[in-house]
Amino acid sequence: MVASLEDKKAEDILLLDLQDLAPVGNYYVICSANNERALSALRDAVLDGVKRFKVPKPSIEGTAQEGWLLVDFGSLIVHIFSDAQRRYYRLEDLWADAKVLLHVQ
Repeated sequence: MVASLEDKKAEDILLLDLQDLAPVGNYYVICSANNERALSALRDAVLDGVKRFKVPKPSIEGTAQEGWLLVDFGSLIVHIFSDAQRRYYRLEDLWADAKVLLHVQ
């Protein structure tokens, strides 16, 4: 997942372990992009990156135009934000007690 995001130039990628903290999702991936086209490309990279694993179709919320996309695989949830929306939602602050498994800046 992270490699797919890196390949499409995601910014500030964070992988959090929320197994003991969140009622939904064991892991969160949070990343940013600086325009709508890049947000869409990151969403597509996430969807393409999991095809070979035969996972069930994820739930997708938000739009690139809104600056916020969520791809929910159940135990893994991917948040793709514009810079402004990431600062607004501040998920890193909300889940400050989560274990950081990976941070790619």
